[in-house]
Amino acid sequence: MNSSPLAILRRKLLQEVRARTLALIADLDDDQMIGPRLNIVNPLRWEIGHVAWFQEYWILRQMQGRAPRLVSGDSLYDSARVAHETRWDLPLPSKTETMKYMQGVLGQVVDLYGQKENAGELSDDDAYFLSLVLLHEDMHAEAITYTRQTLAFSAPQFDSVHENARIHSPEVTDDPLGDVEIPGGLFLVGSIPGKRFAFDNEMAAHEVQVQPFKISRTAVTNAQYAAFVGDGGYERQELWSDAGWRWRERIGAEHPVYWQYTDGKWWRRNFDETVQLEDHLPVLHINWYEADAFCQWAGRRLPTEAEWELAASAEPTTDGREIMTHKRQFPWGDEAPTPDRANLDWRNMGCLDVRALPAGDSAFGCRQMIGNVWEWTASDFKPYPAFVAGAYKEYSAPWFGDHKVLRGGCWATRSHLIHNTYRNFYTPERRDVWAGFRTCGV
Repeated sequence: MNSSPLAILRRKLLQEVRARTLALIADLDDDQMIGPRLNIVNPLRWEIGHVAWFQEYWILRQMQGRAPRLVSGDSLYDSARVAHETRWDLPLPSKTETMKYMQGVLGQVVDLYGQKENAGELSDDDAYFLSLVLLHEDMHAEAITYTRQTLAFSAPQFDSVHENARIHSPEVTDDPLGDVEIPGGLFLVGSIPGKRFAFDNEMAAHEVQVQPFKISRTAVTNAQYAAFVGDGGYERQELWSDAGWRWRERIGAEHPVYWQYTDGKWWRRNFDETVQLEDHLPVLHINWYEADAFCQWAGRRLPTEAEWELAASAEPTTDGREIMTHKRQFPWGDEAPTPDRANLDWRNMGCLDVRALPAGDSAFGCRQMIGNVWEWTASDFKPYPAFVAGAYKEYSAPWFGDHKVLRGGCWATRSHLIHNTYRNFYTPERRDVWAGFRTCGV
C-alpha cells in the first residue's frame, strides 16, 4: 500500500526535527559535547541521547511494549531519575555512538507511524505521543542553541538558514514605541481541548476577570535598558526586590551577563563574537530580577500572564471598550506563523529590530508577541484551577511554585511549538535563556 500524504508529512516532520538537532552539534567534538559542569546547561552528549531515549520510551516502549534498545538507557537518560549534577559523571557513549542510537530509534518510529497510518490505525494516543516527542525535541534544540551561547561556542551553521538569513530586510516601521490601552473584561485563559496539542499546564481554559491596563507595544530595547544601567540601576538597592538584591550581590552583577563597556560603547557577546550593542534590538539574556528592577526604575511593571495572553489573543469590540469572545491562536489570527509575522525557527539567526514585522501585530497593536525574544511575566508558574497532570507527569508539576512564567517564544523557537497560550517557565535567576520582557503602565 502506498503511503498517504499525511503519513509522509508526519515522517518528514520527525526527520526534519532530528536533522535540526544533529545540525546543532555537527561541528562539536566529544570534549565539547561534554563541556564544563554548570547548573544551567546539560552536557550536550547527554542531551542528544536523552532526546532519543525520550522518543523511544514513549513511542516504542510505552505505546508498543518493545524492549529497550539500550540496556543502560534508563540509568543514563531518564531525566526524572538521573540527577542533573551527576550527568557529567555518567559512562556516556561517544558522540558517534549516540548519533547511531538516535538514528536507530528514529528509523523504528518513522516505520511504525508509516505502517499505522497506512493501515488507518493511527489513534488519538498515537497522535498525542507523536506530538509530545516532537515538541520535546524542539525544546531541547532551543536549549542546545542557548548552551552554545553560554559556552561561547560559534553560532550553529544551518545551510538552509544562512542562505536566506537577512537577505530580505524585514519591514521596520517608524511607529512610536509607546503603550496601547487594553480593555478589561472576562477573559478565557488557557487552551481549549481539541484545538491543537497542548501541554498539561495550559489546560484547562478558565475565565478570569482582567482590569483595563496599558502595555508597551514592543519589548524593552537595548537602548532603554542601557539607560537603566547608566543611571546606576544595578547599584540602587531600592529598585530591587529582596531576593533580587541578594542575587545581584552574590553574582556581582553590574549589567546584563554578556555586556561589556569598552571605548565608551556597550558591546555584547553573541556566541563566540563580540558585537556593538544594537539600540533597537530587544534586550536579551535578562533574568526576572533584572526585569523587575528595570520596571521599578521606569515606574512600570511586568504584565501578569493573563494580561499578556489577553493582549496577544483577544479582539476588541468596534468601539474598543470591551473584548469579544473570539480568541486568536496567534497575535495576528489563527493562521500558522509566517516569516513576515514572527521571527522563529532560527530564520534570522538572532533577534530583529523590535519595530520589525508589523504584519504580526496583535489586534491591539502589540508587536512580536510571538518570536524574537521570550518575555518574562509577573506571574509565578502555578497550575490552572482544573490542572490534571498529563502522561509525562514530570513536565510541569515538579516546577510549580518557584518558577516564573515566560510567554511568546524567541528566534530559536520552533513555529510548530509556539502559540498564544504556551507557557514557558524558568527560575527567576536564569539569564542564559533568550529572554527579555515588555512592561505595563502602573
